[in-house]
Amino acid sequence: MRIHIATDHAGLDFSTELQQHLRDSGHEVIDHGPTEYDALDDYPAFCINAALAVVRDQAAGTEALGVVFGGSGNGEQIAANKVRGIRAALVWNDSTAKLAREHNDANVISIGARQHSFDEVKSFIDAFIAEPFSGDERHARRIAQLAEYESTGTIVGKGVDVPSAERN
Repeated sequence: MRIHIATDHAGLDFSTELQQHLRDSGHEVIDHGPTEYDALDDYPAFCINAALAVVRDQAAGTEALGVVFGGSGNGEQIAANKVRGIRAALVWNDSTAKLAREHNDANVISIGARQHSFDEVKSFIDAFIAEPFSGDERHARRIAQLAEYESTGTIVGKGVDVPSAERN
């Protein structure tokens, strides 16, 4: 599988170690930066580029997922979720990593590098990659509703209150 990785200065050490772990596990790893430590770097472009690459790969039929890191993982998740077609989940244990895939068909996970040990992070990512989407109708229906809102600004028949000035 192809794994796209992005971080900021807070996750750079984890990113570097993790890339080797993933390569040793047989994955192709694409690093979207940064490549060197800069305490003043900005994560949005790195994470957005990783998310864009996941969407492009998946659209082309390439099996791909993404992993983004930061101090807490919150901003990185928000950045990745700005990309149409991305379902990025903040994970903090093996269970949330598995459920992100099983229930939400997440294609990116975000992890707080300052919140976990490297062994924990490795475990979360391995669990995320290994867990398939369940395909259960209720989960697929909910994901379709999110995609509908993402593309149209509403969810037909679900009472999404969109003011007329905000409609497409």
